[in-house]
Amino acid sequence: MNPIDLNTYAENTWCPGCGNFSLLNSFKSAISELVNDNKLKKEEIVIVTGIGCHGKMFDYLNLNGFYALHGRAIPTAEGIKLANKKLNVIIFVGDGDCYGEGIEHLIFAAKRNANITVIVHNNQNYALTTGQFTPTSPWGYKGKSKPQGIFELPLNPIKLMLSSNASFVARGFAGDIDHLKNIFKEGITHNGFSFIEVIQPEVTWLDTWGFYRAHTKKIPENHDLSNQEHAMKYANEFDYLNVEDTQMSLGIFYKKSRKDFEDLEKIKDEKQDMKKHLLNRHY
Repeated sequence: MNPIDLNTYAENTWCPGCGNFSLLNSFKSAISELVNDNKLKKEEIVIVTGIGCHGKMFDYLNLNGFYALHGRAIPTAEGIKLANKKLNVIIFVGDGDCYGEGIEHLIFAAKRNANITVIVHNNQNYALTTGQFTPTSPWGYKGKSKPQGIFELPLNPIKLMLSSNASFVARGFAGDIDHLKNIFKEGITHNGFSFIEVIQPEVTWLDTWGFYRAHTKKIPENHDLSNQEHAMKYANEFDYLNVEDTQMSLGIFYKKSRKDFEDLEKIKDEKQDMKKHLLNRHY
């Protein structure tokens, strides 16, 4: 399988220079390699998207898919996975779509270790609706909804996911296609909830290409992926109030296997064990 096999007839309408182009190319390369290595079957892949520029991934990928409501892509994907656990369900969401209206779904999917992959296109603004601020917009950002600037700290999604016990947590940058491709491959093949944030600059309302090329660094290869405390250390390194003097870490922060939500037989056994435990408890 070649990445070109994932192309569709749809005309691409992203703004020239948008980080979504390289994100899309990284994803197509990752899927092609996984299919060629017999780690995935193309017909068993389902993509789900939210509403926003990221949602156009549905139009540009020759894969089974579903357009969900704004903020509701994750529960839709969970339902698909529960209906057929053989499917590899991959969700594309935006920072406004997922960290705003849909944040409760993100947290609980991580908490229950739903066996799905969530890829967040984080461009730090509502680009499709002309630049309003989102939960990850930088301090002082002036957008259509806050022309005087916002003066609140942006959300740290990596810390949020680590605190929610996501079993795979990673961040990539659209400016490093090969590195991002490898993160995609690791996350998609992980058994359990995979969270991948992609720093995806957009050029119309908040062009951050130069900033993130200068202010990102790779997590060391010898990092203990199973150590949540170390992962949190890397998540805390970037100072959102002093961005010029710090760097944002890229790579896999945390990866640890545990029972996933869709393994109904194991969950059934756990329920029986819990029932026995409760019956033996004295109040």
